Amino acid sequence: MDYESIVWNIPEDGIGELTLNRPRRYNSVNMRMLEELEDLWAGLKRKRDVFVIILKGGGDRGFCAGLDIREAVRLTGSMNADQFYEFQSRLSRILVSMRAAPQPIVCAVHGPAVGLGFSMALASDIRIVSTDARFSAAFINIGLGGADMACSYFLPRLIGAGRAYELMLTGDFLSAQEAFSLGLASRLVERDTLSDEATKTARVLRAKNPMGLRLTKEAINMNMDAGSLEQALSIEDRNQTLLLLRSMLDPAGRTSRFF
Repeated sequence: MDYESIVWNIPEDGIGELTLNRPRRYNSVNMRMLEELEDLWAGLKRKRDVFVIILKGGGDRGFCAGLDIREAVRLTGSMNADQFYEFQSRLSRILVSMRAAPQPIVCAVHGPAVGLGFSMALASDIRIVSTDARFSAAFINIGLGGADMACSYFLPRLIGAGRAYELMLTGDFLSAQEAFSLGLASRLVERDTLSDEATKTARVLRAKNPMGLRLTKEAINMNMDAGSLEQALSIEDRNQTLLLLRSMLDPAGRTSRFF
């Protein structure tokens, strides 16, 4: 597929860069972008020469304003309940695809990350934000429920239930400083250094064992909902055994002097 609303490139070996590229519309997600994101994330599950992904928004206005409301109102006006459910499901499954991608995702956020844009930041593995970043679960502000696009799953796990409930119920903005203080953002940087900081982090990850990165992300996904300590340990034990066997079978593929 030829991409129009996103840009995908490989700036360095092992590092992929995904840019949401509708800057005049605050990188909001329209039907074309939805289709392109579905195609890209499906392909990345099988792409073994990309070890880490940088996700960012194009232009100066912001990371992503969520769904393109102007187009969505036009499209949903002619949908029946079944068609709307399919549309809603396709949007939300982008977040499932991000978590299912074997590559860790470093999300670089500037300006507003709203609605689905907020959720894409939450679905990433590491968030680096500029001082002008702002976050909002804005779904409640347009007459819908505040629990949408996986916010009710990710947000309480990342910042705790109390503050998460407030953000989903009010639709208020969370500042970059607050996001950093709550642990939502790993790093708070000036706007002009955001891209460099994301690249530095991606390089650190690229230097690790690629299978180790993949299995770590899988373990995090599963153990967030582990029913017991034993279940969590079983996943970790399996992963470490697989990685040890991998280093024994392929010594040339080791990324450290140990494994």
